[in-house]
Amino acid sequence: MNEVFRLEGVSFSYGGQSALREISFTVPEGVSLAILGANGSGKSTLMKILDGLVYPESGSVWFTGQPLTEAGLHGEFLRCFRSRVGFVFSEPDIQLFCSTVIEELFFGPLQLGIERQEAEKRVSGLLDMLGIRALAERAPYTLSSGEKKKAAIAAVLAVNPDVLLLDEPTNGLDPRTQVWLYELLEALKNAGKTIIMATHDLSLVQDLSDRVIVLDEAHSIAADGTAPEVLGDKDLLLRANIIHEHAHKHGDIIHRHSHGPYSIHDEHD
Repeated sequence: MNEVFRLEGVSFSYGGQSALREISFTVPEGVSLAILGANGSGKSTLMKILDGLVYPESGSVWFTGQPLTEAGLHGEFLRCFRSRVGFVFSEPDIQLFCSTVIEELFFGPLQLGIERQEAEKRVSGLLDMLGIRALAERAPYTLSSGEKKKAAIAAVLAVNPDVLLLDEPTNGLDPRTQVWLYELLEALKNAGKTIIMATHDLSLVQDLSDRVIVLDEAHSIAADGTAPEVLGDKDLLLRANIIHEHAHKHGDIIHRHSHGPYSIHDEHD
């Protein structure tokens, strides 16, 4: 299986405040990987590094065997990288800037030099596949949060990337739109796309991820394993502040309850 990303000893900080410490892992082609961690653990920074938006202060990143550096990300490699890697931000307002939704979908393909006829075919297919044709002539600022997320995902998919990066993909979505997103990601996974998502939504991890990397609050990797291994480790999830626990007494019986985006059953002592 071909290697898409390799990170070795990656560290990053903001104004002297550490965001990532000595991060090392590889991502094979076609894998669905979840980056799991509490808010502030460094998930979003890691996603930006994978998308070539920021660069490590130390350590190295490779994409398909080529160094992903500020100096190296230009020319043909830049075009190749941007055509193969798509990034959906946690807040769609960050990436929606055209006058209408349909212009958003056309922007990426045309910027990459895809012929107009092929771009029109892609855009029309996505409007139907994602059920957003009614939004085509709408201005992004007039859309609901869920509609904006759909438009942002469609704009990324219009480039037909091999690798899809998603930062907190369920953020701000109502239950119906979450189901729509789950089904879409499952279809993309089955189509062989490499999917890397940063999230603290453990139900999403359980349903869609082959592999899970956990970032702790020290901004380091606390675990790297399969979804059942990670989600089954309650102590790990507690230490990483992904779930929390409280206890109370009923007579002589102590009840410990775990809380978080994924249900962990109660224990009784």
